[in-house]
Amino acid sequence: MNKVFDVIIVGGGPIGLACGVEAQKHGLDYLILEKGALTNSIYNYPVNMRFFSTSDRLEMAGIPFMSVENKPTRTEALEYYRRIFFHFKLNVNLYEGVEKLERSGDHFKITTSKGIYQTRKIVLATGFYDLPNLMNVPGEELPKVMHYYKEPWPFIGQKILVVGGANSAVDAALETWRKGAEVSMVLLGDEVDDNVKYWVRPDIMNRIKEGSIRAFTRSKVKEITEKEVTIITPEGDVTIANDFVLAMTGYKPNFALLDQLGVELSLDEKRQPCYDQANQESNVSGVYLAGVVCGGLNTREFFIENSIVHAESIMDDIVKKLG
Repeated sequence: MNKVFDVIIVGGGPIGLACGVEAQKHGLDYLILEKGALTNSIYNYPVNMRFFSTSDRLEMAGIPFMSVENKPTRTEALEYYRRIFFHFKLNVNLYEGVEKLERSGDHFKITTSKGIYQTRKIVLATGFYDLPNLMNVPGEELPKVMHYYKEPWPFIGQKILVVGGANSAVDAALETWRKGAEVSMVLLGDEVDDNVKYWVRPDIMNRIKEGSIRAFTRSKVKEITEKEVTIITPEGDVTIANDFVLAMTGYKPNFALLDQLGVELSLDEKRQPCYDQANQESNVSGVYLAGVVCGGLNTREFFIENSIVHAESIMDDIVKKLG
């Protein structure tokens, strides 16, 4: 408690690391707090996931991002950020979750799972992959319901229901089907999302058209039981046999941390935090936002490639204000 950092960065993902690099370049006394592994969100991506962005657009701090193909894999990204971590000898505390944020006089006090810290400024780079959007239906708490998908092997020969029509849902449906699962999908619209990766979308559309993967369109889950799932469809309720539900329903930012500090949110459906786009400072003096957390519930507005610039803007402003 005696030491006061210039800035503490909450979140050790790509944008949090970029903020650490810039803090270091600016000569600031900083610390990055990450509740899981380094770039924990990317670690939790599906094992065979490939980025939509090209590797050169994900580069930071002048360190080349080399990948076998134009669009890097999850493993290549993990290796790249590992290199960033060691190259800059970043000050990161891993497996230390932030539990409470509060103002303490001219400083902020941060309580974590392992200690208490003081800092002059805070950067929230927490992303949105930690909290899934729940379906809020009976049976969602059953062990067979999963909001994260890693790989297809556990689902060989199983009856799978994939809920959602975005990239993660499509990847899960195709991978599990190709490994021998009996796959059905529940889609809110008439087909999978328009933003599904262009090299994957024809594949899933053809599998649905030929009947290899059954799609319930304009539908939603009503109830989940140990052996079945009931789906609300335009033709009425349909109950199907089921072993696992992969609820790829998207994710949302950790609004609790924003609320603790008094960061205001917009009143529309986006729930976008209030911040100055010139320097990323929120309505709370000394609290900065970086990365996809800036979009609130609109998680498709900010990505790694268009958020890396937040780091420099934030650290420039912090240096000015600290004098």
